[in-house]
Parts: sequence; C-alpha cells; structure tokens
Amino acid sequence: MSGTLNKVMLIGHTGDEVKMHYFEGGNCIGRFPLATNDSYVNKTTGERVTSTEWHNIVVRNKAAEICEKYLKKGDKVYIEGRLKTRKWQDEQGKDRYSTEIQCTDFTFLTPKTEGQHAEIVPEKQQPTMGNTPSVSTPQSVSSSPSDMEEDDLPF
Repeated sequence: MSGTLNKVMLIGHTGDEVKMHYFEGGNCIGRFPLATNDSYVNKTTGERVTSTEWHNIVVRNKAAEICEKYLKKGDKVYIEGRLKTRKWQDEQGKDRYSTEIQCTDFTFLTPKTEGQHAEIVPEKQQPTMGNTPSVSTPQSVSSSPSDMEEDDLPF
C-alpha cells in the first residue's frame, strides 16, 4: 500500500440532468451536479441552519449512459469515487482549476414509479453498502446471459 487514500462517498440529490460528451472511438463522459446538505441548530439563535454543498460528478462510458438514462433532476443517488482537480485556461489565458468527483461506483436511491426502473450497475461499479436500501432490476448492461449475475436479494 502506498500510504495514501483518495476516496469520496456521497449521498445527495442531482441538481440537473446528466450532460453527455461523446468522443471518437465510442467513449463518453457524463457530468452532473450533486447537492449534499448539512444542518445544525445555531446555539445563540436556536434556529436550524442548513447549508448545501455542490459537487461536480463525472462518470464515464457505459456507466455514464446508464446515469443519463435513469437519473433525473432531484433524484437521490449514492456516489463513490475519487477527487480529481483539473487545470484549464479561461478566455483571458488565466489558469483555472476545477475539482470533480470521478465516479467509480453508484447506486440509485430514488424509488422509480411503475414502468421506470433503476438498473444495477456493472459489478465493477456497484458499491457494497451493507443494509442500505436501493432499487434495482435485472442487469440489462450485459450482452449475454452468462455475463449476468443472479440477484440474491429477497425483494
């Protein structure tokens, strides 16, 4: 082990639809904002104070296509990934920096109505969240039945 760790776990609500960018060779990137809230009671005034933190989420390839298809603005989602800071130049040539969450795992947490179902993420992108509930249906990402794993959940 290298002695360092770059891991982020968030549960929040999407702030917009997934914006897709496609590249030559078939690769793609999806981006969307995720809001997390923190609240506390101000000891001096007794008022409840809520603050919202916005996170820029980046998801790639097949996982991005799944997010585009199933995530809508306001949906609750679990995101796991790593922090990545990008350096870029604005129109005036000044260096700018953007910090993003490079998503490696996600689980949809908003229950879907009948006719709309959340989808299981491919195994390498599915988090192990213990007893955290999530909505899922049989995996339709795989190309053949032998690639699919049986869902052993009782519901």
